[in-house]
Amino acid sequence: MLESFVNNKLIQKKNMLIQSNLYPFFRAISDTVGSKVYVKNQKQIMIGSNNYLGLTHHPYVKEKAIKAIEQFGTGCTGSRFLNGNLEMHEELEEKLAKFIGHKSALIFSTGMQANLGAISCIAGPRDCIISDLENHASIIDGTRLAYGTVFKYKHSNMNCLEEVLQNVKDKYQRKIIITDGVFSMTGTIANLTKIVELAKKYGALVYVDDAHGLGVLGHQGKGTINHFSVTSDVHINMGTFSKSFASIGGFISGSKEVIDFIKHSARSFIFSASMPPAAVATVAACIDIVTSDPSVLANLWSNVNFMRHGYKEIGLYTYNSETPIIPIYVGDDLKALQVSSYLTEKGIFSTPVIAPAVKEGDALIRTSYMATHEKEDLAKVLEVFSEAKKLFELPSIYN
Repeated sequence: MLESFVNNKLIQKKNMLIQSNLYPFFRAISDTVGSKVYVKNQKQIMIGSNNYLGLTHHPYVKEKAIKAIEQFGTGCTGSRFLNGNLEMHEELEEKLAKFIGHKSALIFSTGMQANLGAISCIAGPRDCIISDLENHASIIDGTRLAYGTVFKYKHSNMNCLEEVLQNVKDKYQRKIIITDGVFSMTGTIANLTKIVELAKKYGALVYVDDAHGLGVLGHQGKGTINHFSVTSDVHINMGTFSKSFASIGGFISGSKEVIDFIKHSARSFIFSASMPPAAVATVAACIDIVTSDPSVLANLWSNVNFMRHGYKEIGLYTYNSETPIIPIYVGDDLKALQVSSYLTEKGIFSTPVIAPAVKEGDALIRTSYMATHEKEDLAKVLEVFSEAKKLFELPSIYN
């Protein structure tokens, strides 16, 4: 019986990649120093992290996390419903709601749990969910748990979205449009202005997963809904703490009525242990920094613009990304793995993305940048990519 796991095609492919020295996953990092990491004693420039603001090593953030451990210990050992609800959890929720511009917020132990819990309970059997085809896996899994009927629209295609809305307008009690704010593979931004317009026209609710927009877009990093000035028109906003906010966890924000319903209905919230004190304190400290020190976001965008211009000069296709996520189109899966291996040899930690994470033939190297990257290191990254373009004949345009 166990042979069925050993002989699984996925495992066989994994074993083949390991034997060919092309397996790029589960690399054990032994140390991190700013925007550099150590893997097998080799120092590498990290361009595969979601640590956009570079706050994981910030002295103020570390100090707050240490103080939280000293006061509350390392964990809460229970659900917030029962024994795991600390004052600092509620204080962070108030702080997040004020930061985002919503009336209320609810924090979860992970971003995945936030989407699973919220989506699964807001769509009942008489409701429908309308989801972008390239939404994050946590949204997809959340829709699978929901009782509502699920429809998908072509990625960022507003004509297709309106078509779906037109078809379902009189058939369901509640219609919920769900989209990523920033799409994690390509770095493209959802057209929230048009989505909100269509939601109003057809009486739908709007749910935005802003995992990669929070801390990056909008005034003081308040996210994609702030970037488009549609905060009051987005009914539910979701964000994670494992990216810009240097921790682990997630949250949902919206009206008091919606958040109170999710708080008393979401199984992934009710039946999970609460966020540990150090993680909560870290998020609160990150919000303090991003709202008081404009140089952090300024450094981030300076680095992003430097790399965007550099890749354009080299002639690489980057999906016209407008965010710190800058994907390098490769096309072939094997070639993407070979390029990633080459980058590793040159001291650069990158992330190859292959099918089924992207469509067959759309393999890419997902690069992302931090406020703490030094221009000297970024110049080296561009130099190595310039070499890789010639060596592996990387395409200049998306086919």
